[in-house]
Amino acid sequence: MLVAKHLLVPMDGMKVPATLDSLEKLMQLVSGFAGDHGFSKNRISEIQLATEEALLNIFQYAYPGEHKGEVEVTCEMTSDSELNIQILDAGIPFDILSLSEPDLACPLPDRKIGGLGCYLIRKMSDDVHYHRQGNANILILLFRKGSSKI
Repeated sequence: MLVAKHLLVPMDGMKVPATLDSLEKLMQLVSGFAGDHGFSKNRISEIQLATEEALLNIFQYAYPGEHKGEVEVTCEMTSDSELNIQILDAGIPFDILSLSEPDLACPLPDRKIGGLGCYLIRKMSDDVHYHRQGNANILILLFRKGSSKI
């Protein structure tokens, strides 16, 4: 486990190719870190769902063409009850917060395709932040203990 010396904040992270082959390792990192820091099984399932959706979007859309870049995931406890998951990629810019919420009342055959994964990320997380820094997309998902969404 990485520990920021100036803050003594528990954190861990991994940088891997942005491909489906990396998904299992990244999900083990996230769920293991959340479990090690006392998140309930139900909350860990929500954390996994939101993180997996974000990663799958990166794998599919961030690096168009044959060249696939990397994705870096960092888990950090910002307090005893708050987990930040930072997901960084150098793919094409994409702010999930810019998407409007899907119309869930609209009949399925009439719904616009896309956007449900981003909707799930926002609903499962307690807070979501995005910014572009240089050539990097930085997505931060915040999860609090005891605020289960399911």
